[in-house]
Order: sequence, then C-alpha cells, then structure tokens
Amino acid sequence: MELHNKFLWALPVFMLSFLISYNGVEASHNVYLHYQSLSAIKVEQVHRTGYHFQPKKHWINDPNGPMYYNGVYHLFYQYNPKGAVWGNIVWAHSVSTDLINWTPLEPAIFPSKPFDKYGCWSGSATVLPGNKPVILYTGIVDKNNTQVQNYAVPANLSDPYLRKWVKPDNNPLIVSEAGVNKTAFRDPTTAWLGRDGEWRILIGGRWKDTGIAFLYKSRDFMKWKKAANPIHQSAGTGNWECPDFYPVAKSGTNGLETSVLGQNVKHVLKVSLDATRFEYYTLGKYYPAEDRYVPDNTSPDNWKGLRYDYGNFYASKSFFDPSKNRRVLWGWANESDTAKDDIKKGWAGIQLIPRTITLDPNGKQLLQWPAKELDTLRGAHVRLSNQLLKKGDLVGVTGITPAQADVEVTFSFRSLDLAESFDPKWRKLDAQDVCSKRGSFVQGGLGPFGLATLATEDLQEYTPVFFRIFKDAGKHVVLMCSDATRSSLKKELYRPSFSGFVDVDLTDKKLSLRSLIDHSVVESFGAGGKTCISSRVYPTKAVFNKAHLYAFNNGTEAITVETLDAWSMKTAKVN
Repeated sequence: MELHNKFLWALPVFMLSFLISYNGVEASHNVYLHYQSLSAIKVEQVHRTGYHFQPKKHWINDPNGPMYYNGVYHLFYQYNPKGAVWGNIVWAHSVSTDLINWTPLEPAIFPSKPFDKYGCWSGSATVLPGNKPVILYTGIVDKNNTQVQNYAVPANLSDPYLRKWVKPDNNPLIVSEAGVNKTAFRDPTTAWLGRDGEWRILIGGRWKDTGIAFLYKSRDFMKWKKAANPIHQSAGTGNWECPDFYPVAKSGTNGLETSVLGQNVKHVLKVSLDATRFEYYTLGKYYPAEDRYVPDNTSPDNWKGLRYDYGNFYASKSFFDPSKNRRVLWGWANESDTAKDDIKKGWAGIQLIPRTITLDPNGKQLLQWPAKELDTLRGAHVRLSNQLLKKGDLVGVTGITPAQADVEVTFSFRSLDLAESFDPKWRKLDAQDVCSKRGSFVQGGLGPFGLATLATEDLQEYTPVFFRIFKDAGKHVVLMCSDATRSSLKKELYRPSFSGFVDVDLTDKKLSLRSLIDHSVVESFGAGGKTCISSRVYPTKAVFNKAHLYAFNNGTEAITVETLDAWSMKTAKVN
C-alpha cells in the first residue's frame, strides 16, 4: 500500500500529518522528510514488546508475502533501515521454523532498477509448480507516483533461507491501462491457478470513490492481461489497498491452498481501506468461469462490514501453511503515539501474533486464534476457579508477569434478566461509538465485566477488555470493548474505545476471552475468536514489574470466573 496523493509531497509536515490522519491513527505513510533518514542512536526499551515481532530498531509496516517454503517460514515486511518514521522502504526479510522466533536476513528487495527506483511497495509470494517461489510487488517508477507490478525470484533455490532475490530485466510485468488510476494501482495478491490453466491475481485500486479489485490473468506468469471486469468493486469505499482473496472450507478446521475450488468452499475477499485505516472482509461465492465474486450479503460490503480486528490492525496478509494444513494471517499494528515519540523511542510498528483462520460453523464469519506455537512461550502459570465477582469487585491475578502475559478466562452468569436496554438510537452507530458511551467505568446490568490489563494498583492507568450485554427487540446484543481511554497518564496519545459486536449464542450463559498482553499491545480474542481487538497503549506507571492484572465486574448481575488461566510469557527471539 502507499500514499497516492502526489500533491501532498509538497505540503509542510504539519499539514501532511493532518491530511493523512484517519480516526486518530496516523496513516502508514506520513512524510517526515527531516526524520526519515535519522538513524536511532539508542533504543528505548519501555513499551517494546517481548514476544510480538519487531526488529531491533526503526520503522516497520505491512507484512509482505509471508510464505512457507522447504520447512522455513518467511516473513517479508516494509522497513525503513535508516529511521523510525516511514521512508527509504525496503522489503526486510526474516525467517523462522516456528512462527515465533525469528532470524533477520538482508533485505530481499530494495529500490535499484528503473521499474522500482522510487519505491518497492507491498505485494505477495506464490510458490509455482516445481517448488519455485516468486514475489510480486508494486514498484514506483517516477515522482508522479506511477505504480507498476514487478516480480522477483530467488537467486539460489538451494539456499535454505533464500537470502538473495533478483529482479529480472523483463520487469515490469503489469502496467496500468486506460481506465485504471495509475497512482492507485498496487499490492498484488498471491496468485491462484484456475482449472483452465491460467494464473490469476488481484490488484487493489479505485475509480473516484469506488474501491476495485482488478483481476489479471496469465498462462505463463510473465504475460498478464486485465480481465474485462474487476472481480469485485464497491461504491463509496475509496481506494482498496492490500487485497487478499482465498478459499475457506465450509466444514472442518483445515485451511485450503489458494487455488482450491469446490462445493465445500466459500471465498474471502479482504480489503484495506485507505480512506478510513480500517479493513473489512466479506464471505461469498467465487464463479471461476466468469471470474466474478459475489458476497453472501450476510454482512455489509463496506467499511461497516466484518473486520478481522476492530482495533489497531491494518495491511494484513494471509498464506497457506502446507506443513500444518492451515491458513495463517499476519497483521500490522502502527503506533498510537506521535512521530516525535517514535523518533525518541528509536522504533515504530509491530506485527501482531500470527493467527489461524477458519470458518465459523454459522458460515457467516471467520474465527481467528493465535498460532499454536505461541503456547511454547508460556512460563509461570496461575489459575483461578469459581471466583464470584459481585458489583464493583476487582480481583488481582498474581504470580505471573502482568506486563508480558497470556490470559484465558471463561465468565458465566446466572441470568440474562438484568441486561440493560439497547438504546434504539445506537442502531445507527457502530460498536466503537457505543463503547465510548458505555465504558468500563459506567455501571450496567449484565456487565461491564472482563480484564483490567496493564493497570496500576490504584487504577490511575489501566486498559480494560470487557463485555457488556444488552437486550434489543427480543434478542441479546453482546458488545466487546478494548478501552484505551485510561491507559496512560500521558495526554498526547490516541486513546480510543475500540469495540466490536459479538455474534454468539448465550444459551449456556458463558463468554470467553483471551488477551495477549505485551507491554504496549493488548491483543484480545472474544468468544473463541469471533471478535478480535488489538490496542496499542503506553502506560507511564504500569510498566514492567509495576503493572497489574485484574478481573473485574461493574454490573449489578454477579459474574463468575469459572476458570482463569494466566501465564508469564517468555521473550521470543525476534531480532
């Protein structure tokens, strides 16, 4: 993905920050010309994560073309080797055998040719027949931000880490045509092979305010032709970045290779919205003979639709892992402090924990869960069982490291009778707006209840992750929030009340929550991964061994912590 408004390059930095900021979170490509080559002299450790992926220093953004090849996981990502703000972007490259511990290598791709002289932006990897990997990526050819699609291949397939990549001189493979906005034409997907022997990819773009996924086809992977019609488009959504398109099985938990078709398959189309800094996805049917994707119409086909994550999560990319028959999702979390803070810290951006993706048995949404390998970092363990939480109760979880922890909890309640009424006016609002009105400190009937993470003992600072249950027109509505409003005493931060609704059956009167707490990130999975929210927070006092973890209830209905398991998390090797 990339900034497309070429006139912005001439504006002062303060105006760039204003124009490119969305929903309080800076866009990935704010231009700080004076800072983009200012190398970090020292790196501050406060707020650096212990087990999320981030390099030793400087800026990162989009995960690019993750893949599994010959027993090794490859993570490519946008990286500034010279500073802690966006700029000088290369395709950094790290490898792993377990998705958790990583070894950095030299950059795989960097600007060096006429077809990418002004930038090597996002793309994807495909493993071709004969076990030959290839990367497709967006190159910038001039100062006008003209975008083309290029390819790179390993220099030596016998190298187990594929350290060196070459960009053949027959690039670019794809250039924009008449009717295609050449400054909004980027981020090619992983390719899939049709039954007709033709390869297909999607490229994100827009026409006026309509988001578009262009379809290109090729028989030899070298000569590509644009299909007569996009595979899908949606008016009013603006530019589509980082599209992803893949099949999911209607039953079972195995992932599917990208080219799989069949009756037992749905397809997922995910797009990242340049205009809002949100992603959304739809589930639907792919008609290969027509090269057309039609959403099921069970969720909105716009920014109000389903999201992988209702928090700080963007530019995601999935890949199929044949070693474990699973689809794995990577997503990027930007900082929520200022560029000035990033320069002082010496770093900016993390990759969130890789997640496995399956289809919810209801067929209407995806389920996500941290990759199983994360469990290998679990250390000291504590358990609470059958702990009653009455109105106002706050129970400390001790015996672990609350600033670097993994917590799984199941809450239960005796009755739904005290669920508060859902205000009819809220039906026009999204979940984040409702959560901002009904935060963790606003007493309810059934909820709020959940976890208070990265908290001081006196709750001057804390980031609560919690549920509230409402009744609305004969049904119950479950709201999940990750509220950063009181996460820090520092004022000049973006501290939103991130939130999503949870489509869950409450017959058994239980709700589960898992939160991955890692110094400046709280990554949470509600109801087995139906709703996920990631928050970036920067406490001033609740740091290291001064952080606390609590289970709480601020509703009039008593809540039972049926089980709570919490683990100290070891530090992963990520740099």
